Amino acid sequence: MSAPILSVRDLGKRFGSMIAARDITVSVPAQQTVGVIGSNGAGKTTFINMITGHLRPTTGTVHFEERDITGLPSRRITAMGISRSFQVAQIFPSLTVFENTCAAAAIGRAPNNFMGHVLTPLRSRESIEEAETLLELFEIARYRNRLAATLPQGVRKLLDIGMAVAGSPRLLLLDEPTSGVSIEEKFKLMQVVMSALRNRKITVLFVEHDMEIVERFAERVLAFYDGTVIADGTPAATLADARVQALISGPKVKGAVTHV
Repeated sequence: MSAPILSVRDLGKRFGSMIAARDITVSVPAQQTVGVIGSNGAGKTTFINMITGHLRPTTGTVHFEERDITGLPSRRITAMGISRSFQVAQIFPSLTVFENTCAAAAIGRAPNNFMGHVLTPLRSRESIEEAETLLELFEIARYRNRLAATLPQGVRKLLDIGMAVAGSPRLLLLDEPTSGVSIEEKFKLMQVVMSALRNRKITVLFVEHDMEIVERFAERVLAFYDGTVIADGTPAATLADARVQALISGPKVKGAVTHV
């Protein structure tokens, strides 16, 4: 069996006397899509932040492709092949959609140092080609000349995730990708996102509160409560778990959407 792309062991985080995460041990194989659920304050974002270097763990280790990345700076971790998107889209509002993707592609190709980022041209042949590919892959090419500030929320999300993919990560962490998106748009948005990420063969962990989205698009679900994982399995198994229903999701509704 091949080594997991991500392996965390006994991971924990304290802020003074407050325990934000504890005893998290998880291994994720390459190209798996993992949903991460839990109520507010359950430890989901702390878990993501420790993997991506935005928080240094108090205890435990994080390995990516068998390399120990525990506590490394976020910029270095990104350069190694882990990217993320945030709940609020991180885009350049005064630039067009095409200019945003060009900038992300250029930054993704830049050497991992300050001068490398400064001196990398934003419109090299390579960054333009990557930007064009991302516009098509995320189905936002028709918005290419629109200022990012004028985009509908769903398109802003697609642009943000597309920009996170520009550096060719092997692991992508999404923080509530459907947050703020209308009920009518959210399934289409996730279908576009997951199709694009499968195309790039990217391993995905996505934090999500919408159980229908989790059930439909995740292959595996991690359920967090009180800073640790209380269930880990297929969507059907995790969402049927008595503790998960009591503490996170509520009783499963008959006729709920099945995984596709």
